[in-house]
Amino acid sequence: MSGMVSGTGTAGSSFTQYDYPGIYDTENFHHCGLEPGDDIENYGDRVEVQTCELVNLADLATDTDYVRGRLAEYANDLLSLGVDGLRLDASKHIAAGDIANILGRLDSKPYVTQEVIFGAGEPVMPSEYVGNGDVQEFRYTTAVRDAFLGGEISGLQDLESRGWVAGSQANIFVTNHDTERNGDSLNSKSPSNTYVTGTIFSLAHPYGTPTVLSSYSFSSTDDGAPNGGAGTCSTTGGANGWLCQHRWIAFSGMVGFRNTVGSAPLNNWVSSQSQQIAFGRGSAGFVAINNADSAWSATFTTSLADGDYCDVISGKSESSGSCTGVGVTVSGGAFTATVPARSALAIHTGAQGSAGGSGGSDNVVVTFLETANTTFGENIFLVGSIMELGNWAPMSALALSPANYPEWAVTVSLPADAQFEYKFIKKDNNGSVIWESDPNRQATVVSSGNQTLTSSWK
Repeated sequence: MSGMVSGTGTAGSSFTQYDYPGIYDTENFHHCGLEPGDDIENYGDRVEVQTCELVNLADLATDTDYVRGRLAEYANDLLSLGVDGLRLDASKHIAAGDIANILGRLDSKPYVTQEVIFGAGEPVMPSEYVGNGDVQEFRYTTAVRDAFLGGEISGLQDLESRGWVAGSQANIFVTNHDTERNGDSLNSKSPSNTYVTGTIFSLAHPYGTPTVLSSYSFSSTDDGAPNGGAGTCSTTGGANGWLCQHRWIAFSGMVGFRNTVGSAPLNNWVSSQSQQIAFGRGSAGFVAINNADSAWSATFTTSLADGDYCDVISGKSESSGSCTGVGVTVSGGAFTATVPARSALAIHTGAQGSAGGSGGSDNVVVTFLETANTTFGENIFLVGSIMELGNWAPMSALALSPANYPEWAVTVSLPADAQFEYKFIKKDNNGSVIWESDPNRQATVVSSGNQTLTSSWK
């Protein structure tokens, strides 16, 4: 509960710590007797961890029938409103048996994930909680961060043998609402598109059940939601400070990939070097991830049936049988492709289309000209829905040249016939980002030759 001496709730009710009128009073909390403040002092003591206070937060006595009943009543109300899953925050500080009792009182069985952060030598372990549902595996988050930020992504093949929570019981994530701000994970500000490629990996690899964070931009640790707290998402991204990662083409495309491959095993693993990996998921999907600074051209062996497939990182398949992004042809159990630097390519049986249709393998040189006035320290960048334009990630946006200010320019090679959305953004020296107004700009790359797209800041 609250860590404040007193205050007013979001609905206007007043409270003091340990006294929440009509809900809880002093006898419904643990009081472990430590001074000052009853805060946990020794994480090597199970009793302290589960009955003392975490950063002054009043600790509910979840070992009592009344508290268990009230928590179950609240959860059942959420389930009646259509909630499908529950994330149990700070589960390490609640005995696993207490959680089991509360979950046993629910009217239905939602997806459950529990926050139990592993601590070396600590008595409370993540493995204690797997009987209640999935457990969040923070060691995975750290491993992915370290691998994509200068380690070796080639070492991420076998994740079941690391002593972590078993994949069938692990909830994994590249970042969450805490780690994106405290430096413990990749985030939307991570360099070289690593946040995007790391998330692609998490949705492609069979270990764990992945969670994708959808959030907003921030400058400091405690920044709240922008735009008056009102989220603004478009088909492929966000606006007014909202990132809406679940709408990014690469992320939504990989969710489709994950749903298609299901529990299919990892196969056809290849790693040409430490920063380039490719692997299949049975006969249903195949992904190649390039964390290097140069393009990766190769012929890949796959268990996918011969046919034409759409790369779901750069676009999607259309009902017309063509691809809005790059198309790939599998023949004789193999295909040849070029994976751009710091990007990826993924195909699966649920996204088939003509490799010779829109989004074919030929590229067109496209010049973007944007007229925009800026203040000192501001620069103009281009970001969009396809991987060449950063998959909507501001940190991967392309910088425009101000040589003919106030006209800014950048030239980039894009797949012929590709349909895409894009925007221009302003970034200053402090890293803050200002997006153009909605709606997103839309364009289709010509079939051949060169192309120029001219616009003004809106």
